[in-house]
Amino acid sequence: MNGFLQALLVQLSDPTYALALLFIVSLLAATFVPLGSEPLLLGLITLQPDLLWPALGVVTLGNTLGGVVGWWMGRSTARWMAQRLDPERSARYARALRWLNKLGPAACLGSWLPVIGDPLCVLAGYLRLPLLPCAAYMAIGKGLRYLVLVFGWQWLMGVWPWA
Repeated sequence: MNGFLQALLVQLSDPTYALALLFIVSLLAATFVPLGSEPLLLGLITLQPDLLWPALGVVTLGNTLGGVVGWWMGRSTARWMAQRLDPERSARYARALRWLNKLGPAACLGSWLPVIGDPLCVLAGYLRLPLLPCAAYMAIGKGLRYLVLVFGWQWLMGVWPWA
């Protein structure tokens, strides 16, 4: 494990690989792959403070594209999901789907939330909500989350890239 962490830190210290690795991990983390992009982002910002804004852009883009993948998964599995809904729970599902339909693409603002964020993107696709507004709301929510995370971390650590 130490060898893996040491190799990861070496790769993070090279900006050529660090942003590409951050993009891939953030994309996968927004699907149902159990990864977290936050530790990698904070590690990169700590090792390379001059990459703050490019890293924020890359991680937001990767995570948003991962949400779009979830949207496409929901859209392409609509018939399969409709056949397998549990009839005993269908009233609860119908109420939740009506609520999401009522919110429309703005529901994707919550895609940054842990546990329910990724399924929200899938449900947006299942409901056939328009992709571009959904992706825009995903990007806003995820971008704000990363901004709060990075600047909150820097405030806690007392480290500022512009100081």
